Formats: sequence, structure tokens, C-alpha cells
Amino acid sequence: MAKYEVTTTEGEFEPGSNEAVLKNKLGIITVDDINEAETELLIQLYEYILSETDHSALTAVDITNWHRMWLGNLYEWAGEYRSVNMSKGGFHFAAAKQIPKLLQQFESDFLSQFECLSQLDEEAVISFLAQSHVEFILIHPYREGNGRLSRLFMDVCAVQAGFDVLDYELWDDNKEFYFKSIQAGVSGDYQHIERLVRDVLK
Repeated sequence: MAKYEVTTTEGEFEPGSNEAVLKNKLGIITVDDINEAETELLIQLYEYILSETDHSALTAVDITNWHRMWLGNLYEWAGEYRSVNMSKGGFHFAAAKQIPKLLQQFESDFLSQFECLSQLDEEAVISFLAQSHVEFILIHPYREGNGRLSRLFMDVCAVQAGFDVLDYELWDDNKEFYFKSIQAGVSGDYQHIERLVRDVLK
């Protein structure tokens, strides 16, 4: 992550963690423990979201509420857009000040189609999942958990379209190809991420 001046707790680390764990409500200081806590909470969120029967519509507010429900017991800034600019491997995500505008566009371009997903053929579903995933990752709206939340979003959309939740093991085993696929999406080249989605859609 690039270093910027941050005025909220999202830029702080937990004392005693050697700047390896973000400041959290439980005082967790080890990476293994914070990862375990985040994973357990994410499983609970999955169970709750996928058990809901009313998926007639989906908004950017819904996704932000998911983030708050997931990480609200750990971080003060859960459910809030990040205020710090972020990058990974020299690749910069959207500027923090652009996030509200970009999520509004994301809602218009993708979330507005949610209720119609069950009417699309498989290739159209693949295209939707691939493009919406790339765009959400590029926006990177939250300080932590964007990748995992984007997978939850994809799974909810896949189920809405009549498929099962996705098995991301292939993506995890080919992280370099996955990351390059996201980068290609910056210029509108979605064929690589579509290939990855096609491989895990069942």
C-alpha cells in the first residue's frame, strides 16, 4: 500500500503488531489471529446473505452494508469508503475521492441489471460477472476486504443467475494470471478475466 497521510483509524496499526495488523476493536496483534477472525465473520456473512430469499434488487448501499456487517466487530471504519489512496505491486486503484462517483456508476452499469440475471444465457452471465468483478476491484472502495467482498458479490450474482457459488481455488492457484487479468480490464480487455470466470462457473 502506498503511504499517505490518513486522519482516520483506517491508517493506524494495532500497537504491538509490528505494523502488520490494522488497528482493531479486539486488540488482535497477530496476522494469523486477525485472518482467522475475518474468515469466521465472512463465513457468517455468507450464510446470512445466501439464505435471504429476496434478491430482487441490489445497490451500492447493500454492498457497503455487507462490509459493515462483516467487519464491523473488528474495525471502526467498516462500512465506510476508504480515505487513503491504495496500490498493489505498483498498480494504483481508484483515487479515494473518486469512490462515491465511481460506485454510483457501478450501480448504474451493473447493479441495476441484478434482477435480470436469471434471464441471461451463460455467456452473458460470464461477461457480467467478469466485467463487474474487474470494475469493483479497480474501484477498491474499502480499506480492507475488497477482494473477498467482490467474491461474495460474484457468488450472489451467480446464484441469482441460476448457478452455484464459485470455486475460486483456480484463481488462488494462478494469482499472477488473475492480477494481470484485472490490469487488462483497465483498458476494457475482459477476455482473460472472462476465461477465469468461465473456468469456475458451474
